[in-house]
Amino acid sequence: MEAEPGDAARPQEAFRDLVEKHGRMVFRVAYRMTGNESDAEDVVQETFLRAYRNLDRYDSRASFATWIFRIAANCSIDVLRARKRRPDRAWGPDGAGEELVSSLPSPDTTARASEIGRHVSRALDDLTPQERVAFVLRHFEGRTIREIARSLGIRSNAAKQTVFRAVQKLRRRLEPLREDVP
Repeated sequence: MEAEPGDAARPQEAFRDLVEKHGRMVFRVAYRMTGNESDAEDVVQETFLRAYRNLDRYDSRASFATWIFRIAANCSIDVLRARKRRPDRAWGPDGAGEELVSSLPSPDTTARASEIGRHVSRALDDLTPQERVAFVLRHFEGRTIREIARSLGIRSNAAKQTVFRAVQKLRRRLEPLREDVP
């Protein structure tokens, strides 16, 4: 059974337990959303700060994980929106775009993996913030459509459509890469 905000004797201890239990998951989502470790750490801090400030709004009938996912998704969207307002900065791990690790150490393979990573990162940037959240939750975190819907505060059909649109956009954007693969 999942720990809930009121389970421990003192609220601060209970909240600390929740941070320890859900912190890694929130970081994974934030990192996949932002593609940047520093931004992901900021999102984690902001997520738990917002959660702490709004504990009175938490409905104990719902899963705490779903509630914290929703807050993390919103914080990540805020970061993504801020990027659009400052397009001069490079985004991704260390400001260089997400790189794919190649199992082959040859320079050609490494260069190709880096190029693909940049294409994937740019393709993810083309998604709306809601599409990116839905895609990350579904395909990186393995969340169900129902969980995604709850996290985004939308109906299941809308969540399913959002994931579908994100996949379609990514396929279209990345299709030229398939043609280049030997």
